[in-house]
Amino acid sequence: MSENTTPVTEDDAAPKRRGRSKKKHTIGRVLLASCVVLALVTGLGVIYLYRHLNGNLTVLDIQKQLTDRPSKHQVTGPQEPLNILVMGSDDRDGAGNNIDGLTGAGQRSDTTILFHLSADRKRAYGISIPRDSLVTRPTCKDEKGHDIAGGTDVMWNEAFNIGGPACTVQQFEHLTHVFVDHFVVVDFAGFESMVDAIGGVPVCIPKPVVDPAHGINIPAGTREIKGREALNYVRARYTLGDGSDISRIKRQQAFVASMAHKVISAGTLARVDRLVRFLNAATKSLTTDMDSIINIAKIGVGFKSIGLDKIKFITVPIEYDQREAYRGRVDWVQPQTDNLWKLIADDKPLPKKFLNGAITAAHAGGEDGHKHKKPNSEAEANGLCS
Repeated sequence: MSENTTPVTEDDAAPKRRGRSKKKHTIGRVLLASCVVLALVTGLGVIYLYRHLNGNLTVLDIQKQLTDRPSKHQVTGPQEPLNILVMGSDDRDGAGNNIDGLTGAGQRSDTTILFHLSADRKRAYGISIPRDSLVTRPTCKDEKGHDIAGGTDVMWNEAFNIGGPACTVQQFEHLTHVFVDHFVVVDFAGFESMVDAIGGVPVCIPKPVVDPAHGINIPAGTREIKGREALNYVRARYTLGDGSDISRIKRQQAFVASMAHKVISAGTLARVDRLVRFLNAATKSLTTDMDSIINIAKIGVGFKSIGLDKIKFITVPIEYDQREAYRGRVDWVQPQTDNLWKLIADDKPLPKKFLNGAITAAHAGGEDGHKHKKPNSEAEANGLCS
């Protein structure tokens, strides 16, 4: 989309001009160095490793399906701000994905998060959108260019169900007026593989999670969980917390933050076998508009340069709908939500009122996470430990 994908040239290797306070490696050098190290240790050729990871990606161009797009605001910064819409997908036809045993073909989306990286790469936000949000869905287009009718008072995740990522991006841009630079869809089976590749993710579970209908039985305690247990944990709803989609979102945010902490920890980066497995699992699980792992690496390095303490996870301001016919559904609170999206579109820092209760990757999981063994009432409501 609008991300600059200009290839690395010889100019990138030229000496830095004086006056710059800090010498930085180009993305190309970082990626090349990583590939060389991985190739040397694993015995793989650099070109083979690159082609293998690149070949794992499922690339989907949705440009022609998007209409009436918002303009991308011009901001001051050394780079462009980036907005990446991430969707979790349960493709019932995909091996290992349909964990609820639902009948019929198709796909659902349980998770939608907008990741925003600031132009100065000093802050990043992960903003969750509840799937139970009631919205006015705009008309969108299928892969053949045919219109898919919109609707009023429909759930957020219906857009993905009927039109896939293109319809979700169209809905997001129409409702928020925030331009989406890239999208990523992660399937459930791939999520499982990524967690397993890094040896599990540390969590604190305040009380047992038992859901015989879906084969979920997770004991209480603080430890690293992986495999189907990890997937069940982030997807559990009615058997953990207050049974709402909101408490599940908090759990998902904490898990993703803890996973990010684990991925960039010495325990992963120093273990080439884990790193290769993680990259292989991650690229296999993705459907995206980015056609090269170099473009994905650029975004990954952007997150890493920001620092874990500056990556904050929040949820759009919501309130429960009071109408009987929509019990359990939520509405976006106005004007707070419009203000939130305007700040993101303008690439402005979010004020404290939006960041109260935010989860950061710096304090999730890892060594710090293992200290969190004593739940409090609020944390227990969300299925987390404080």
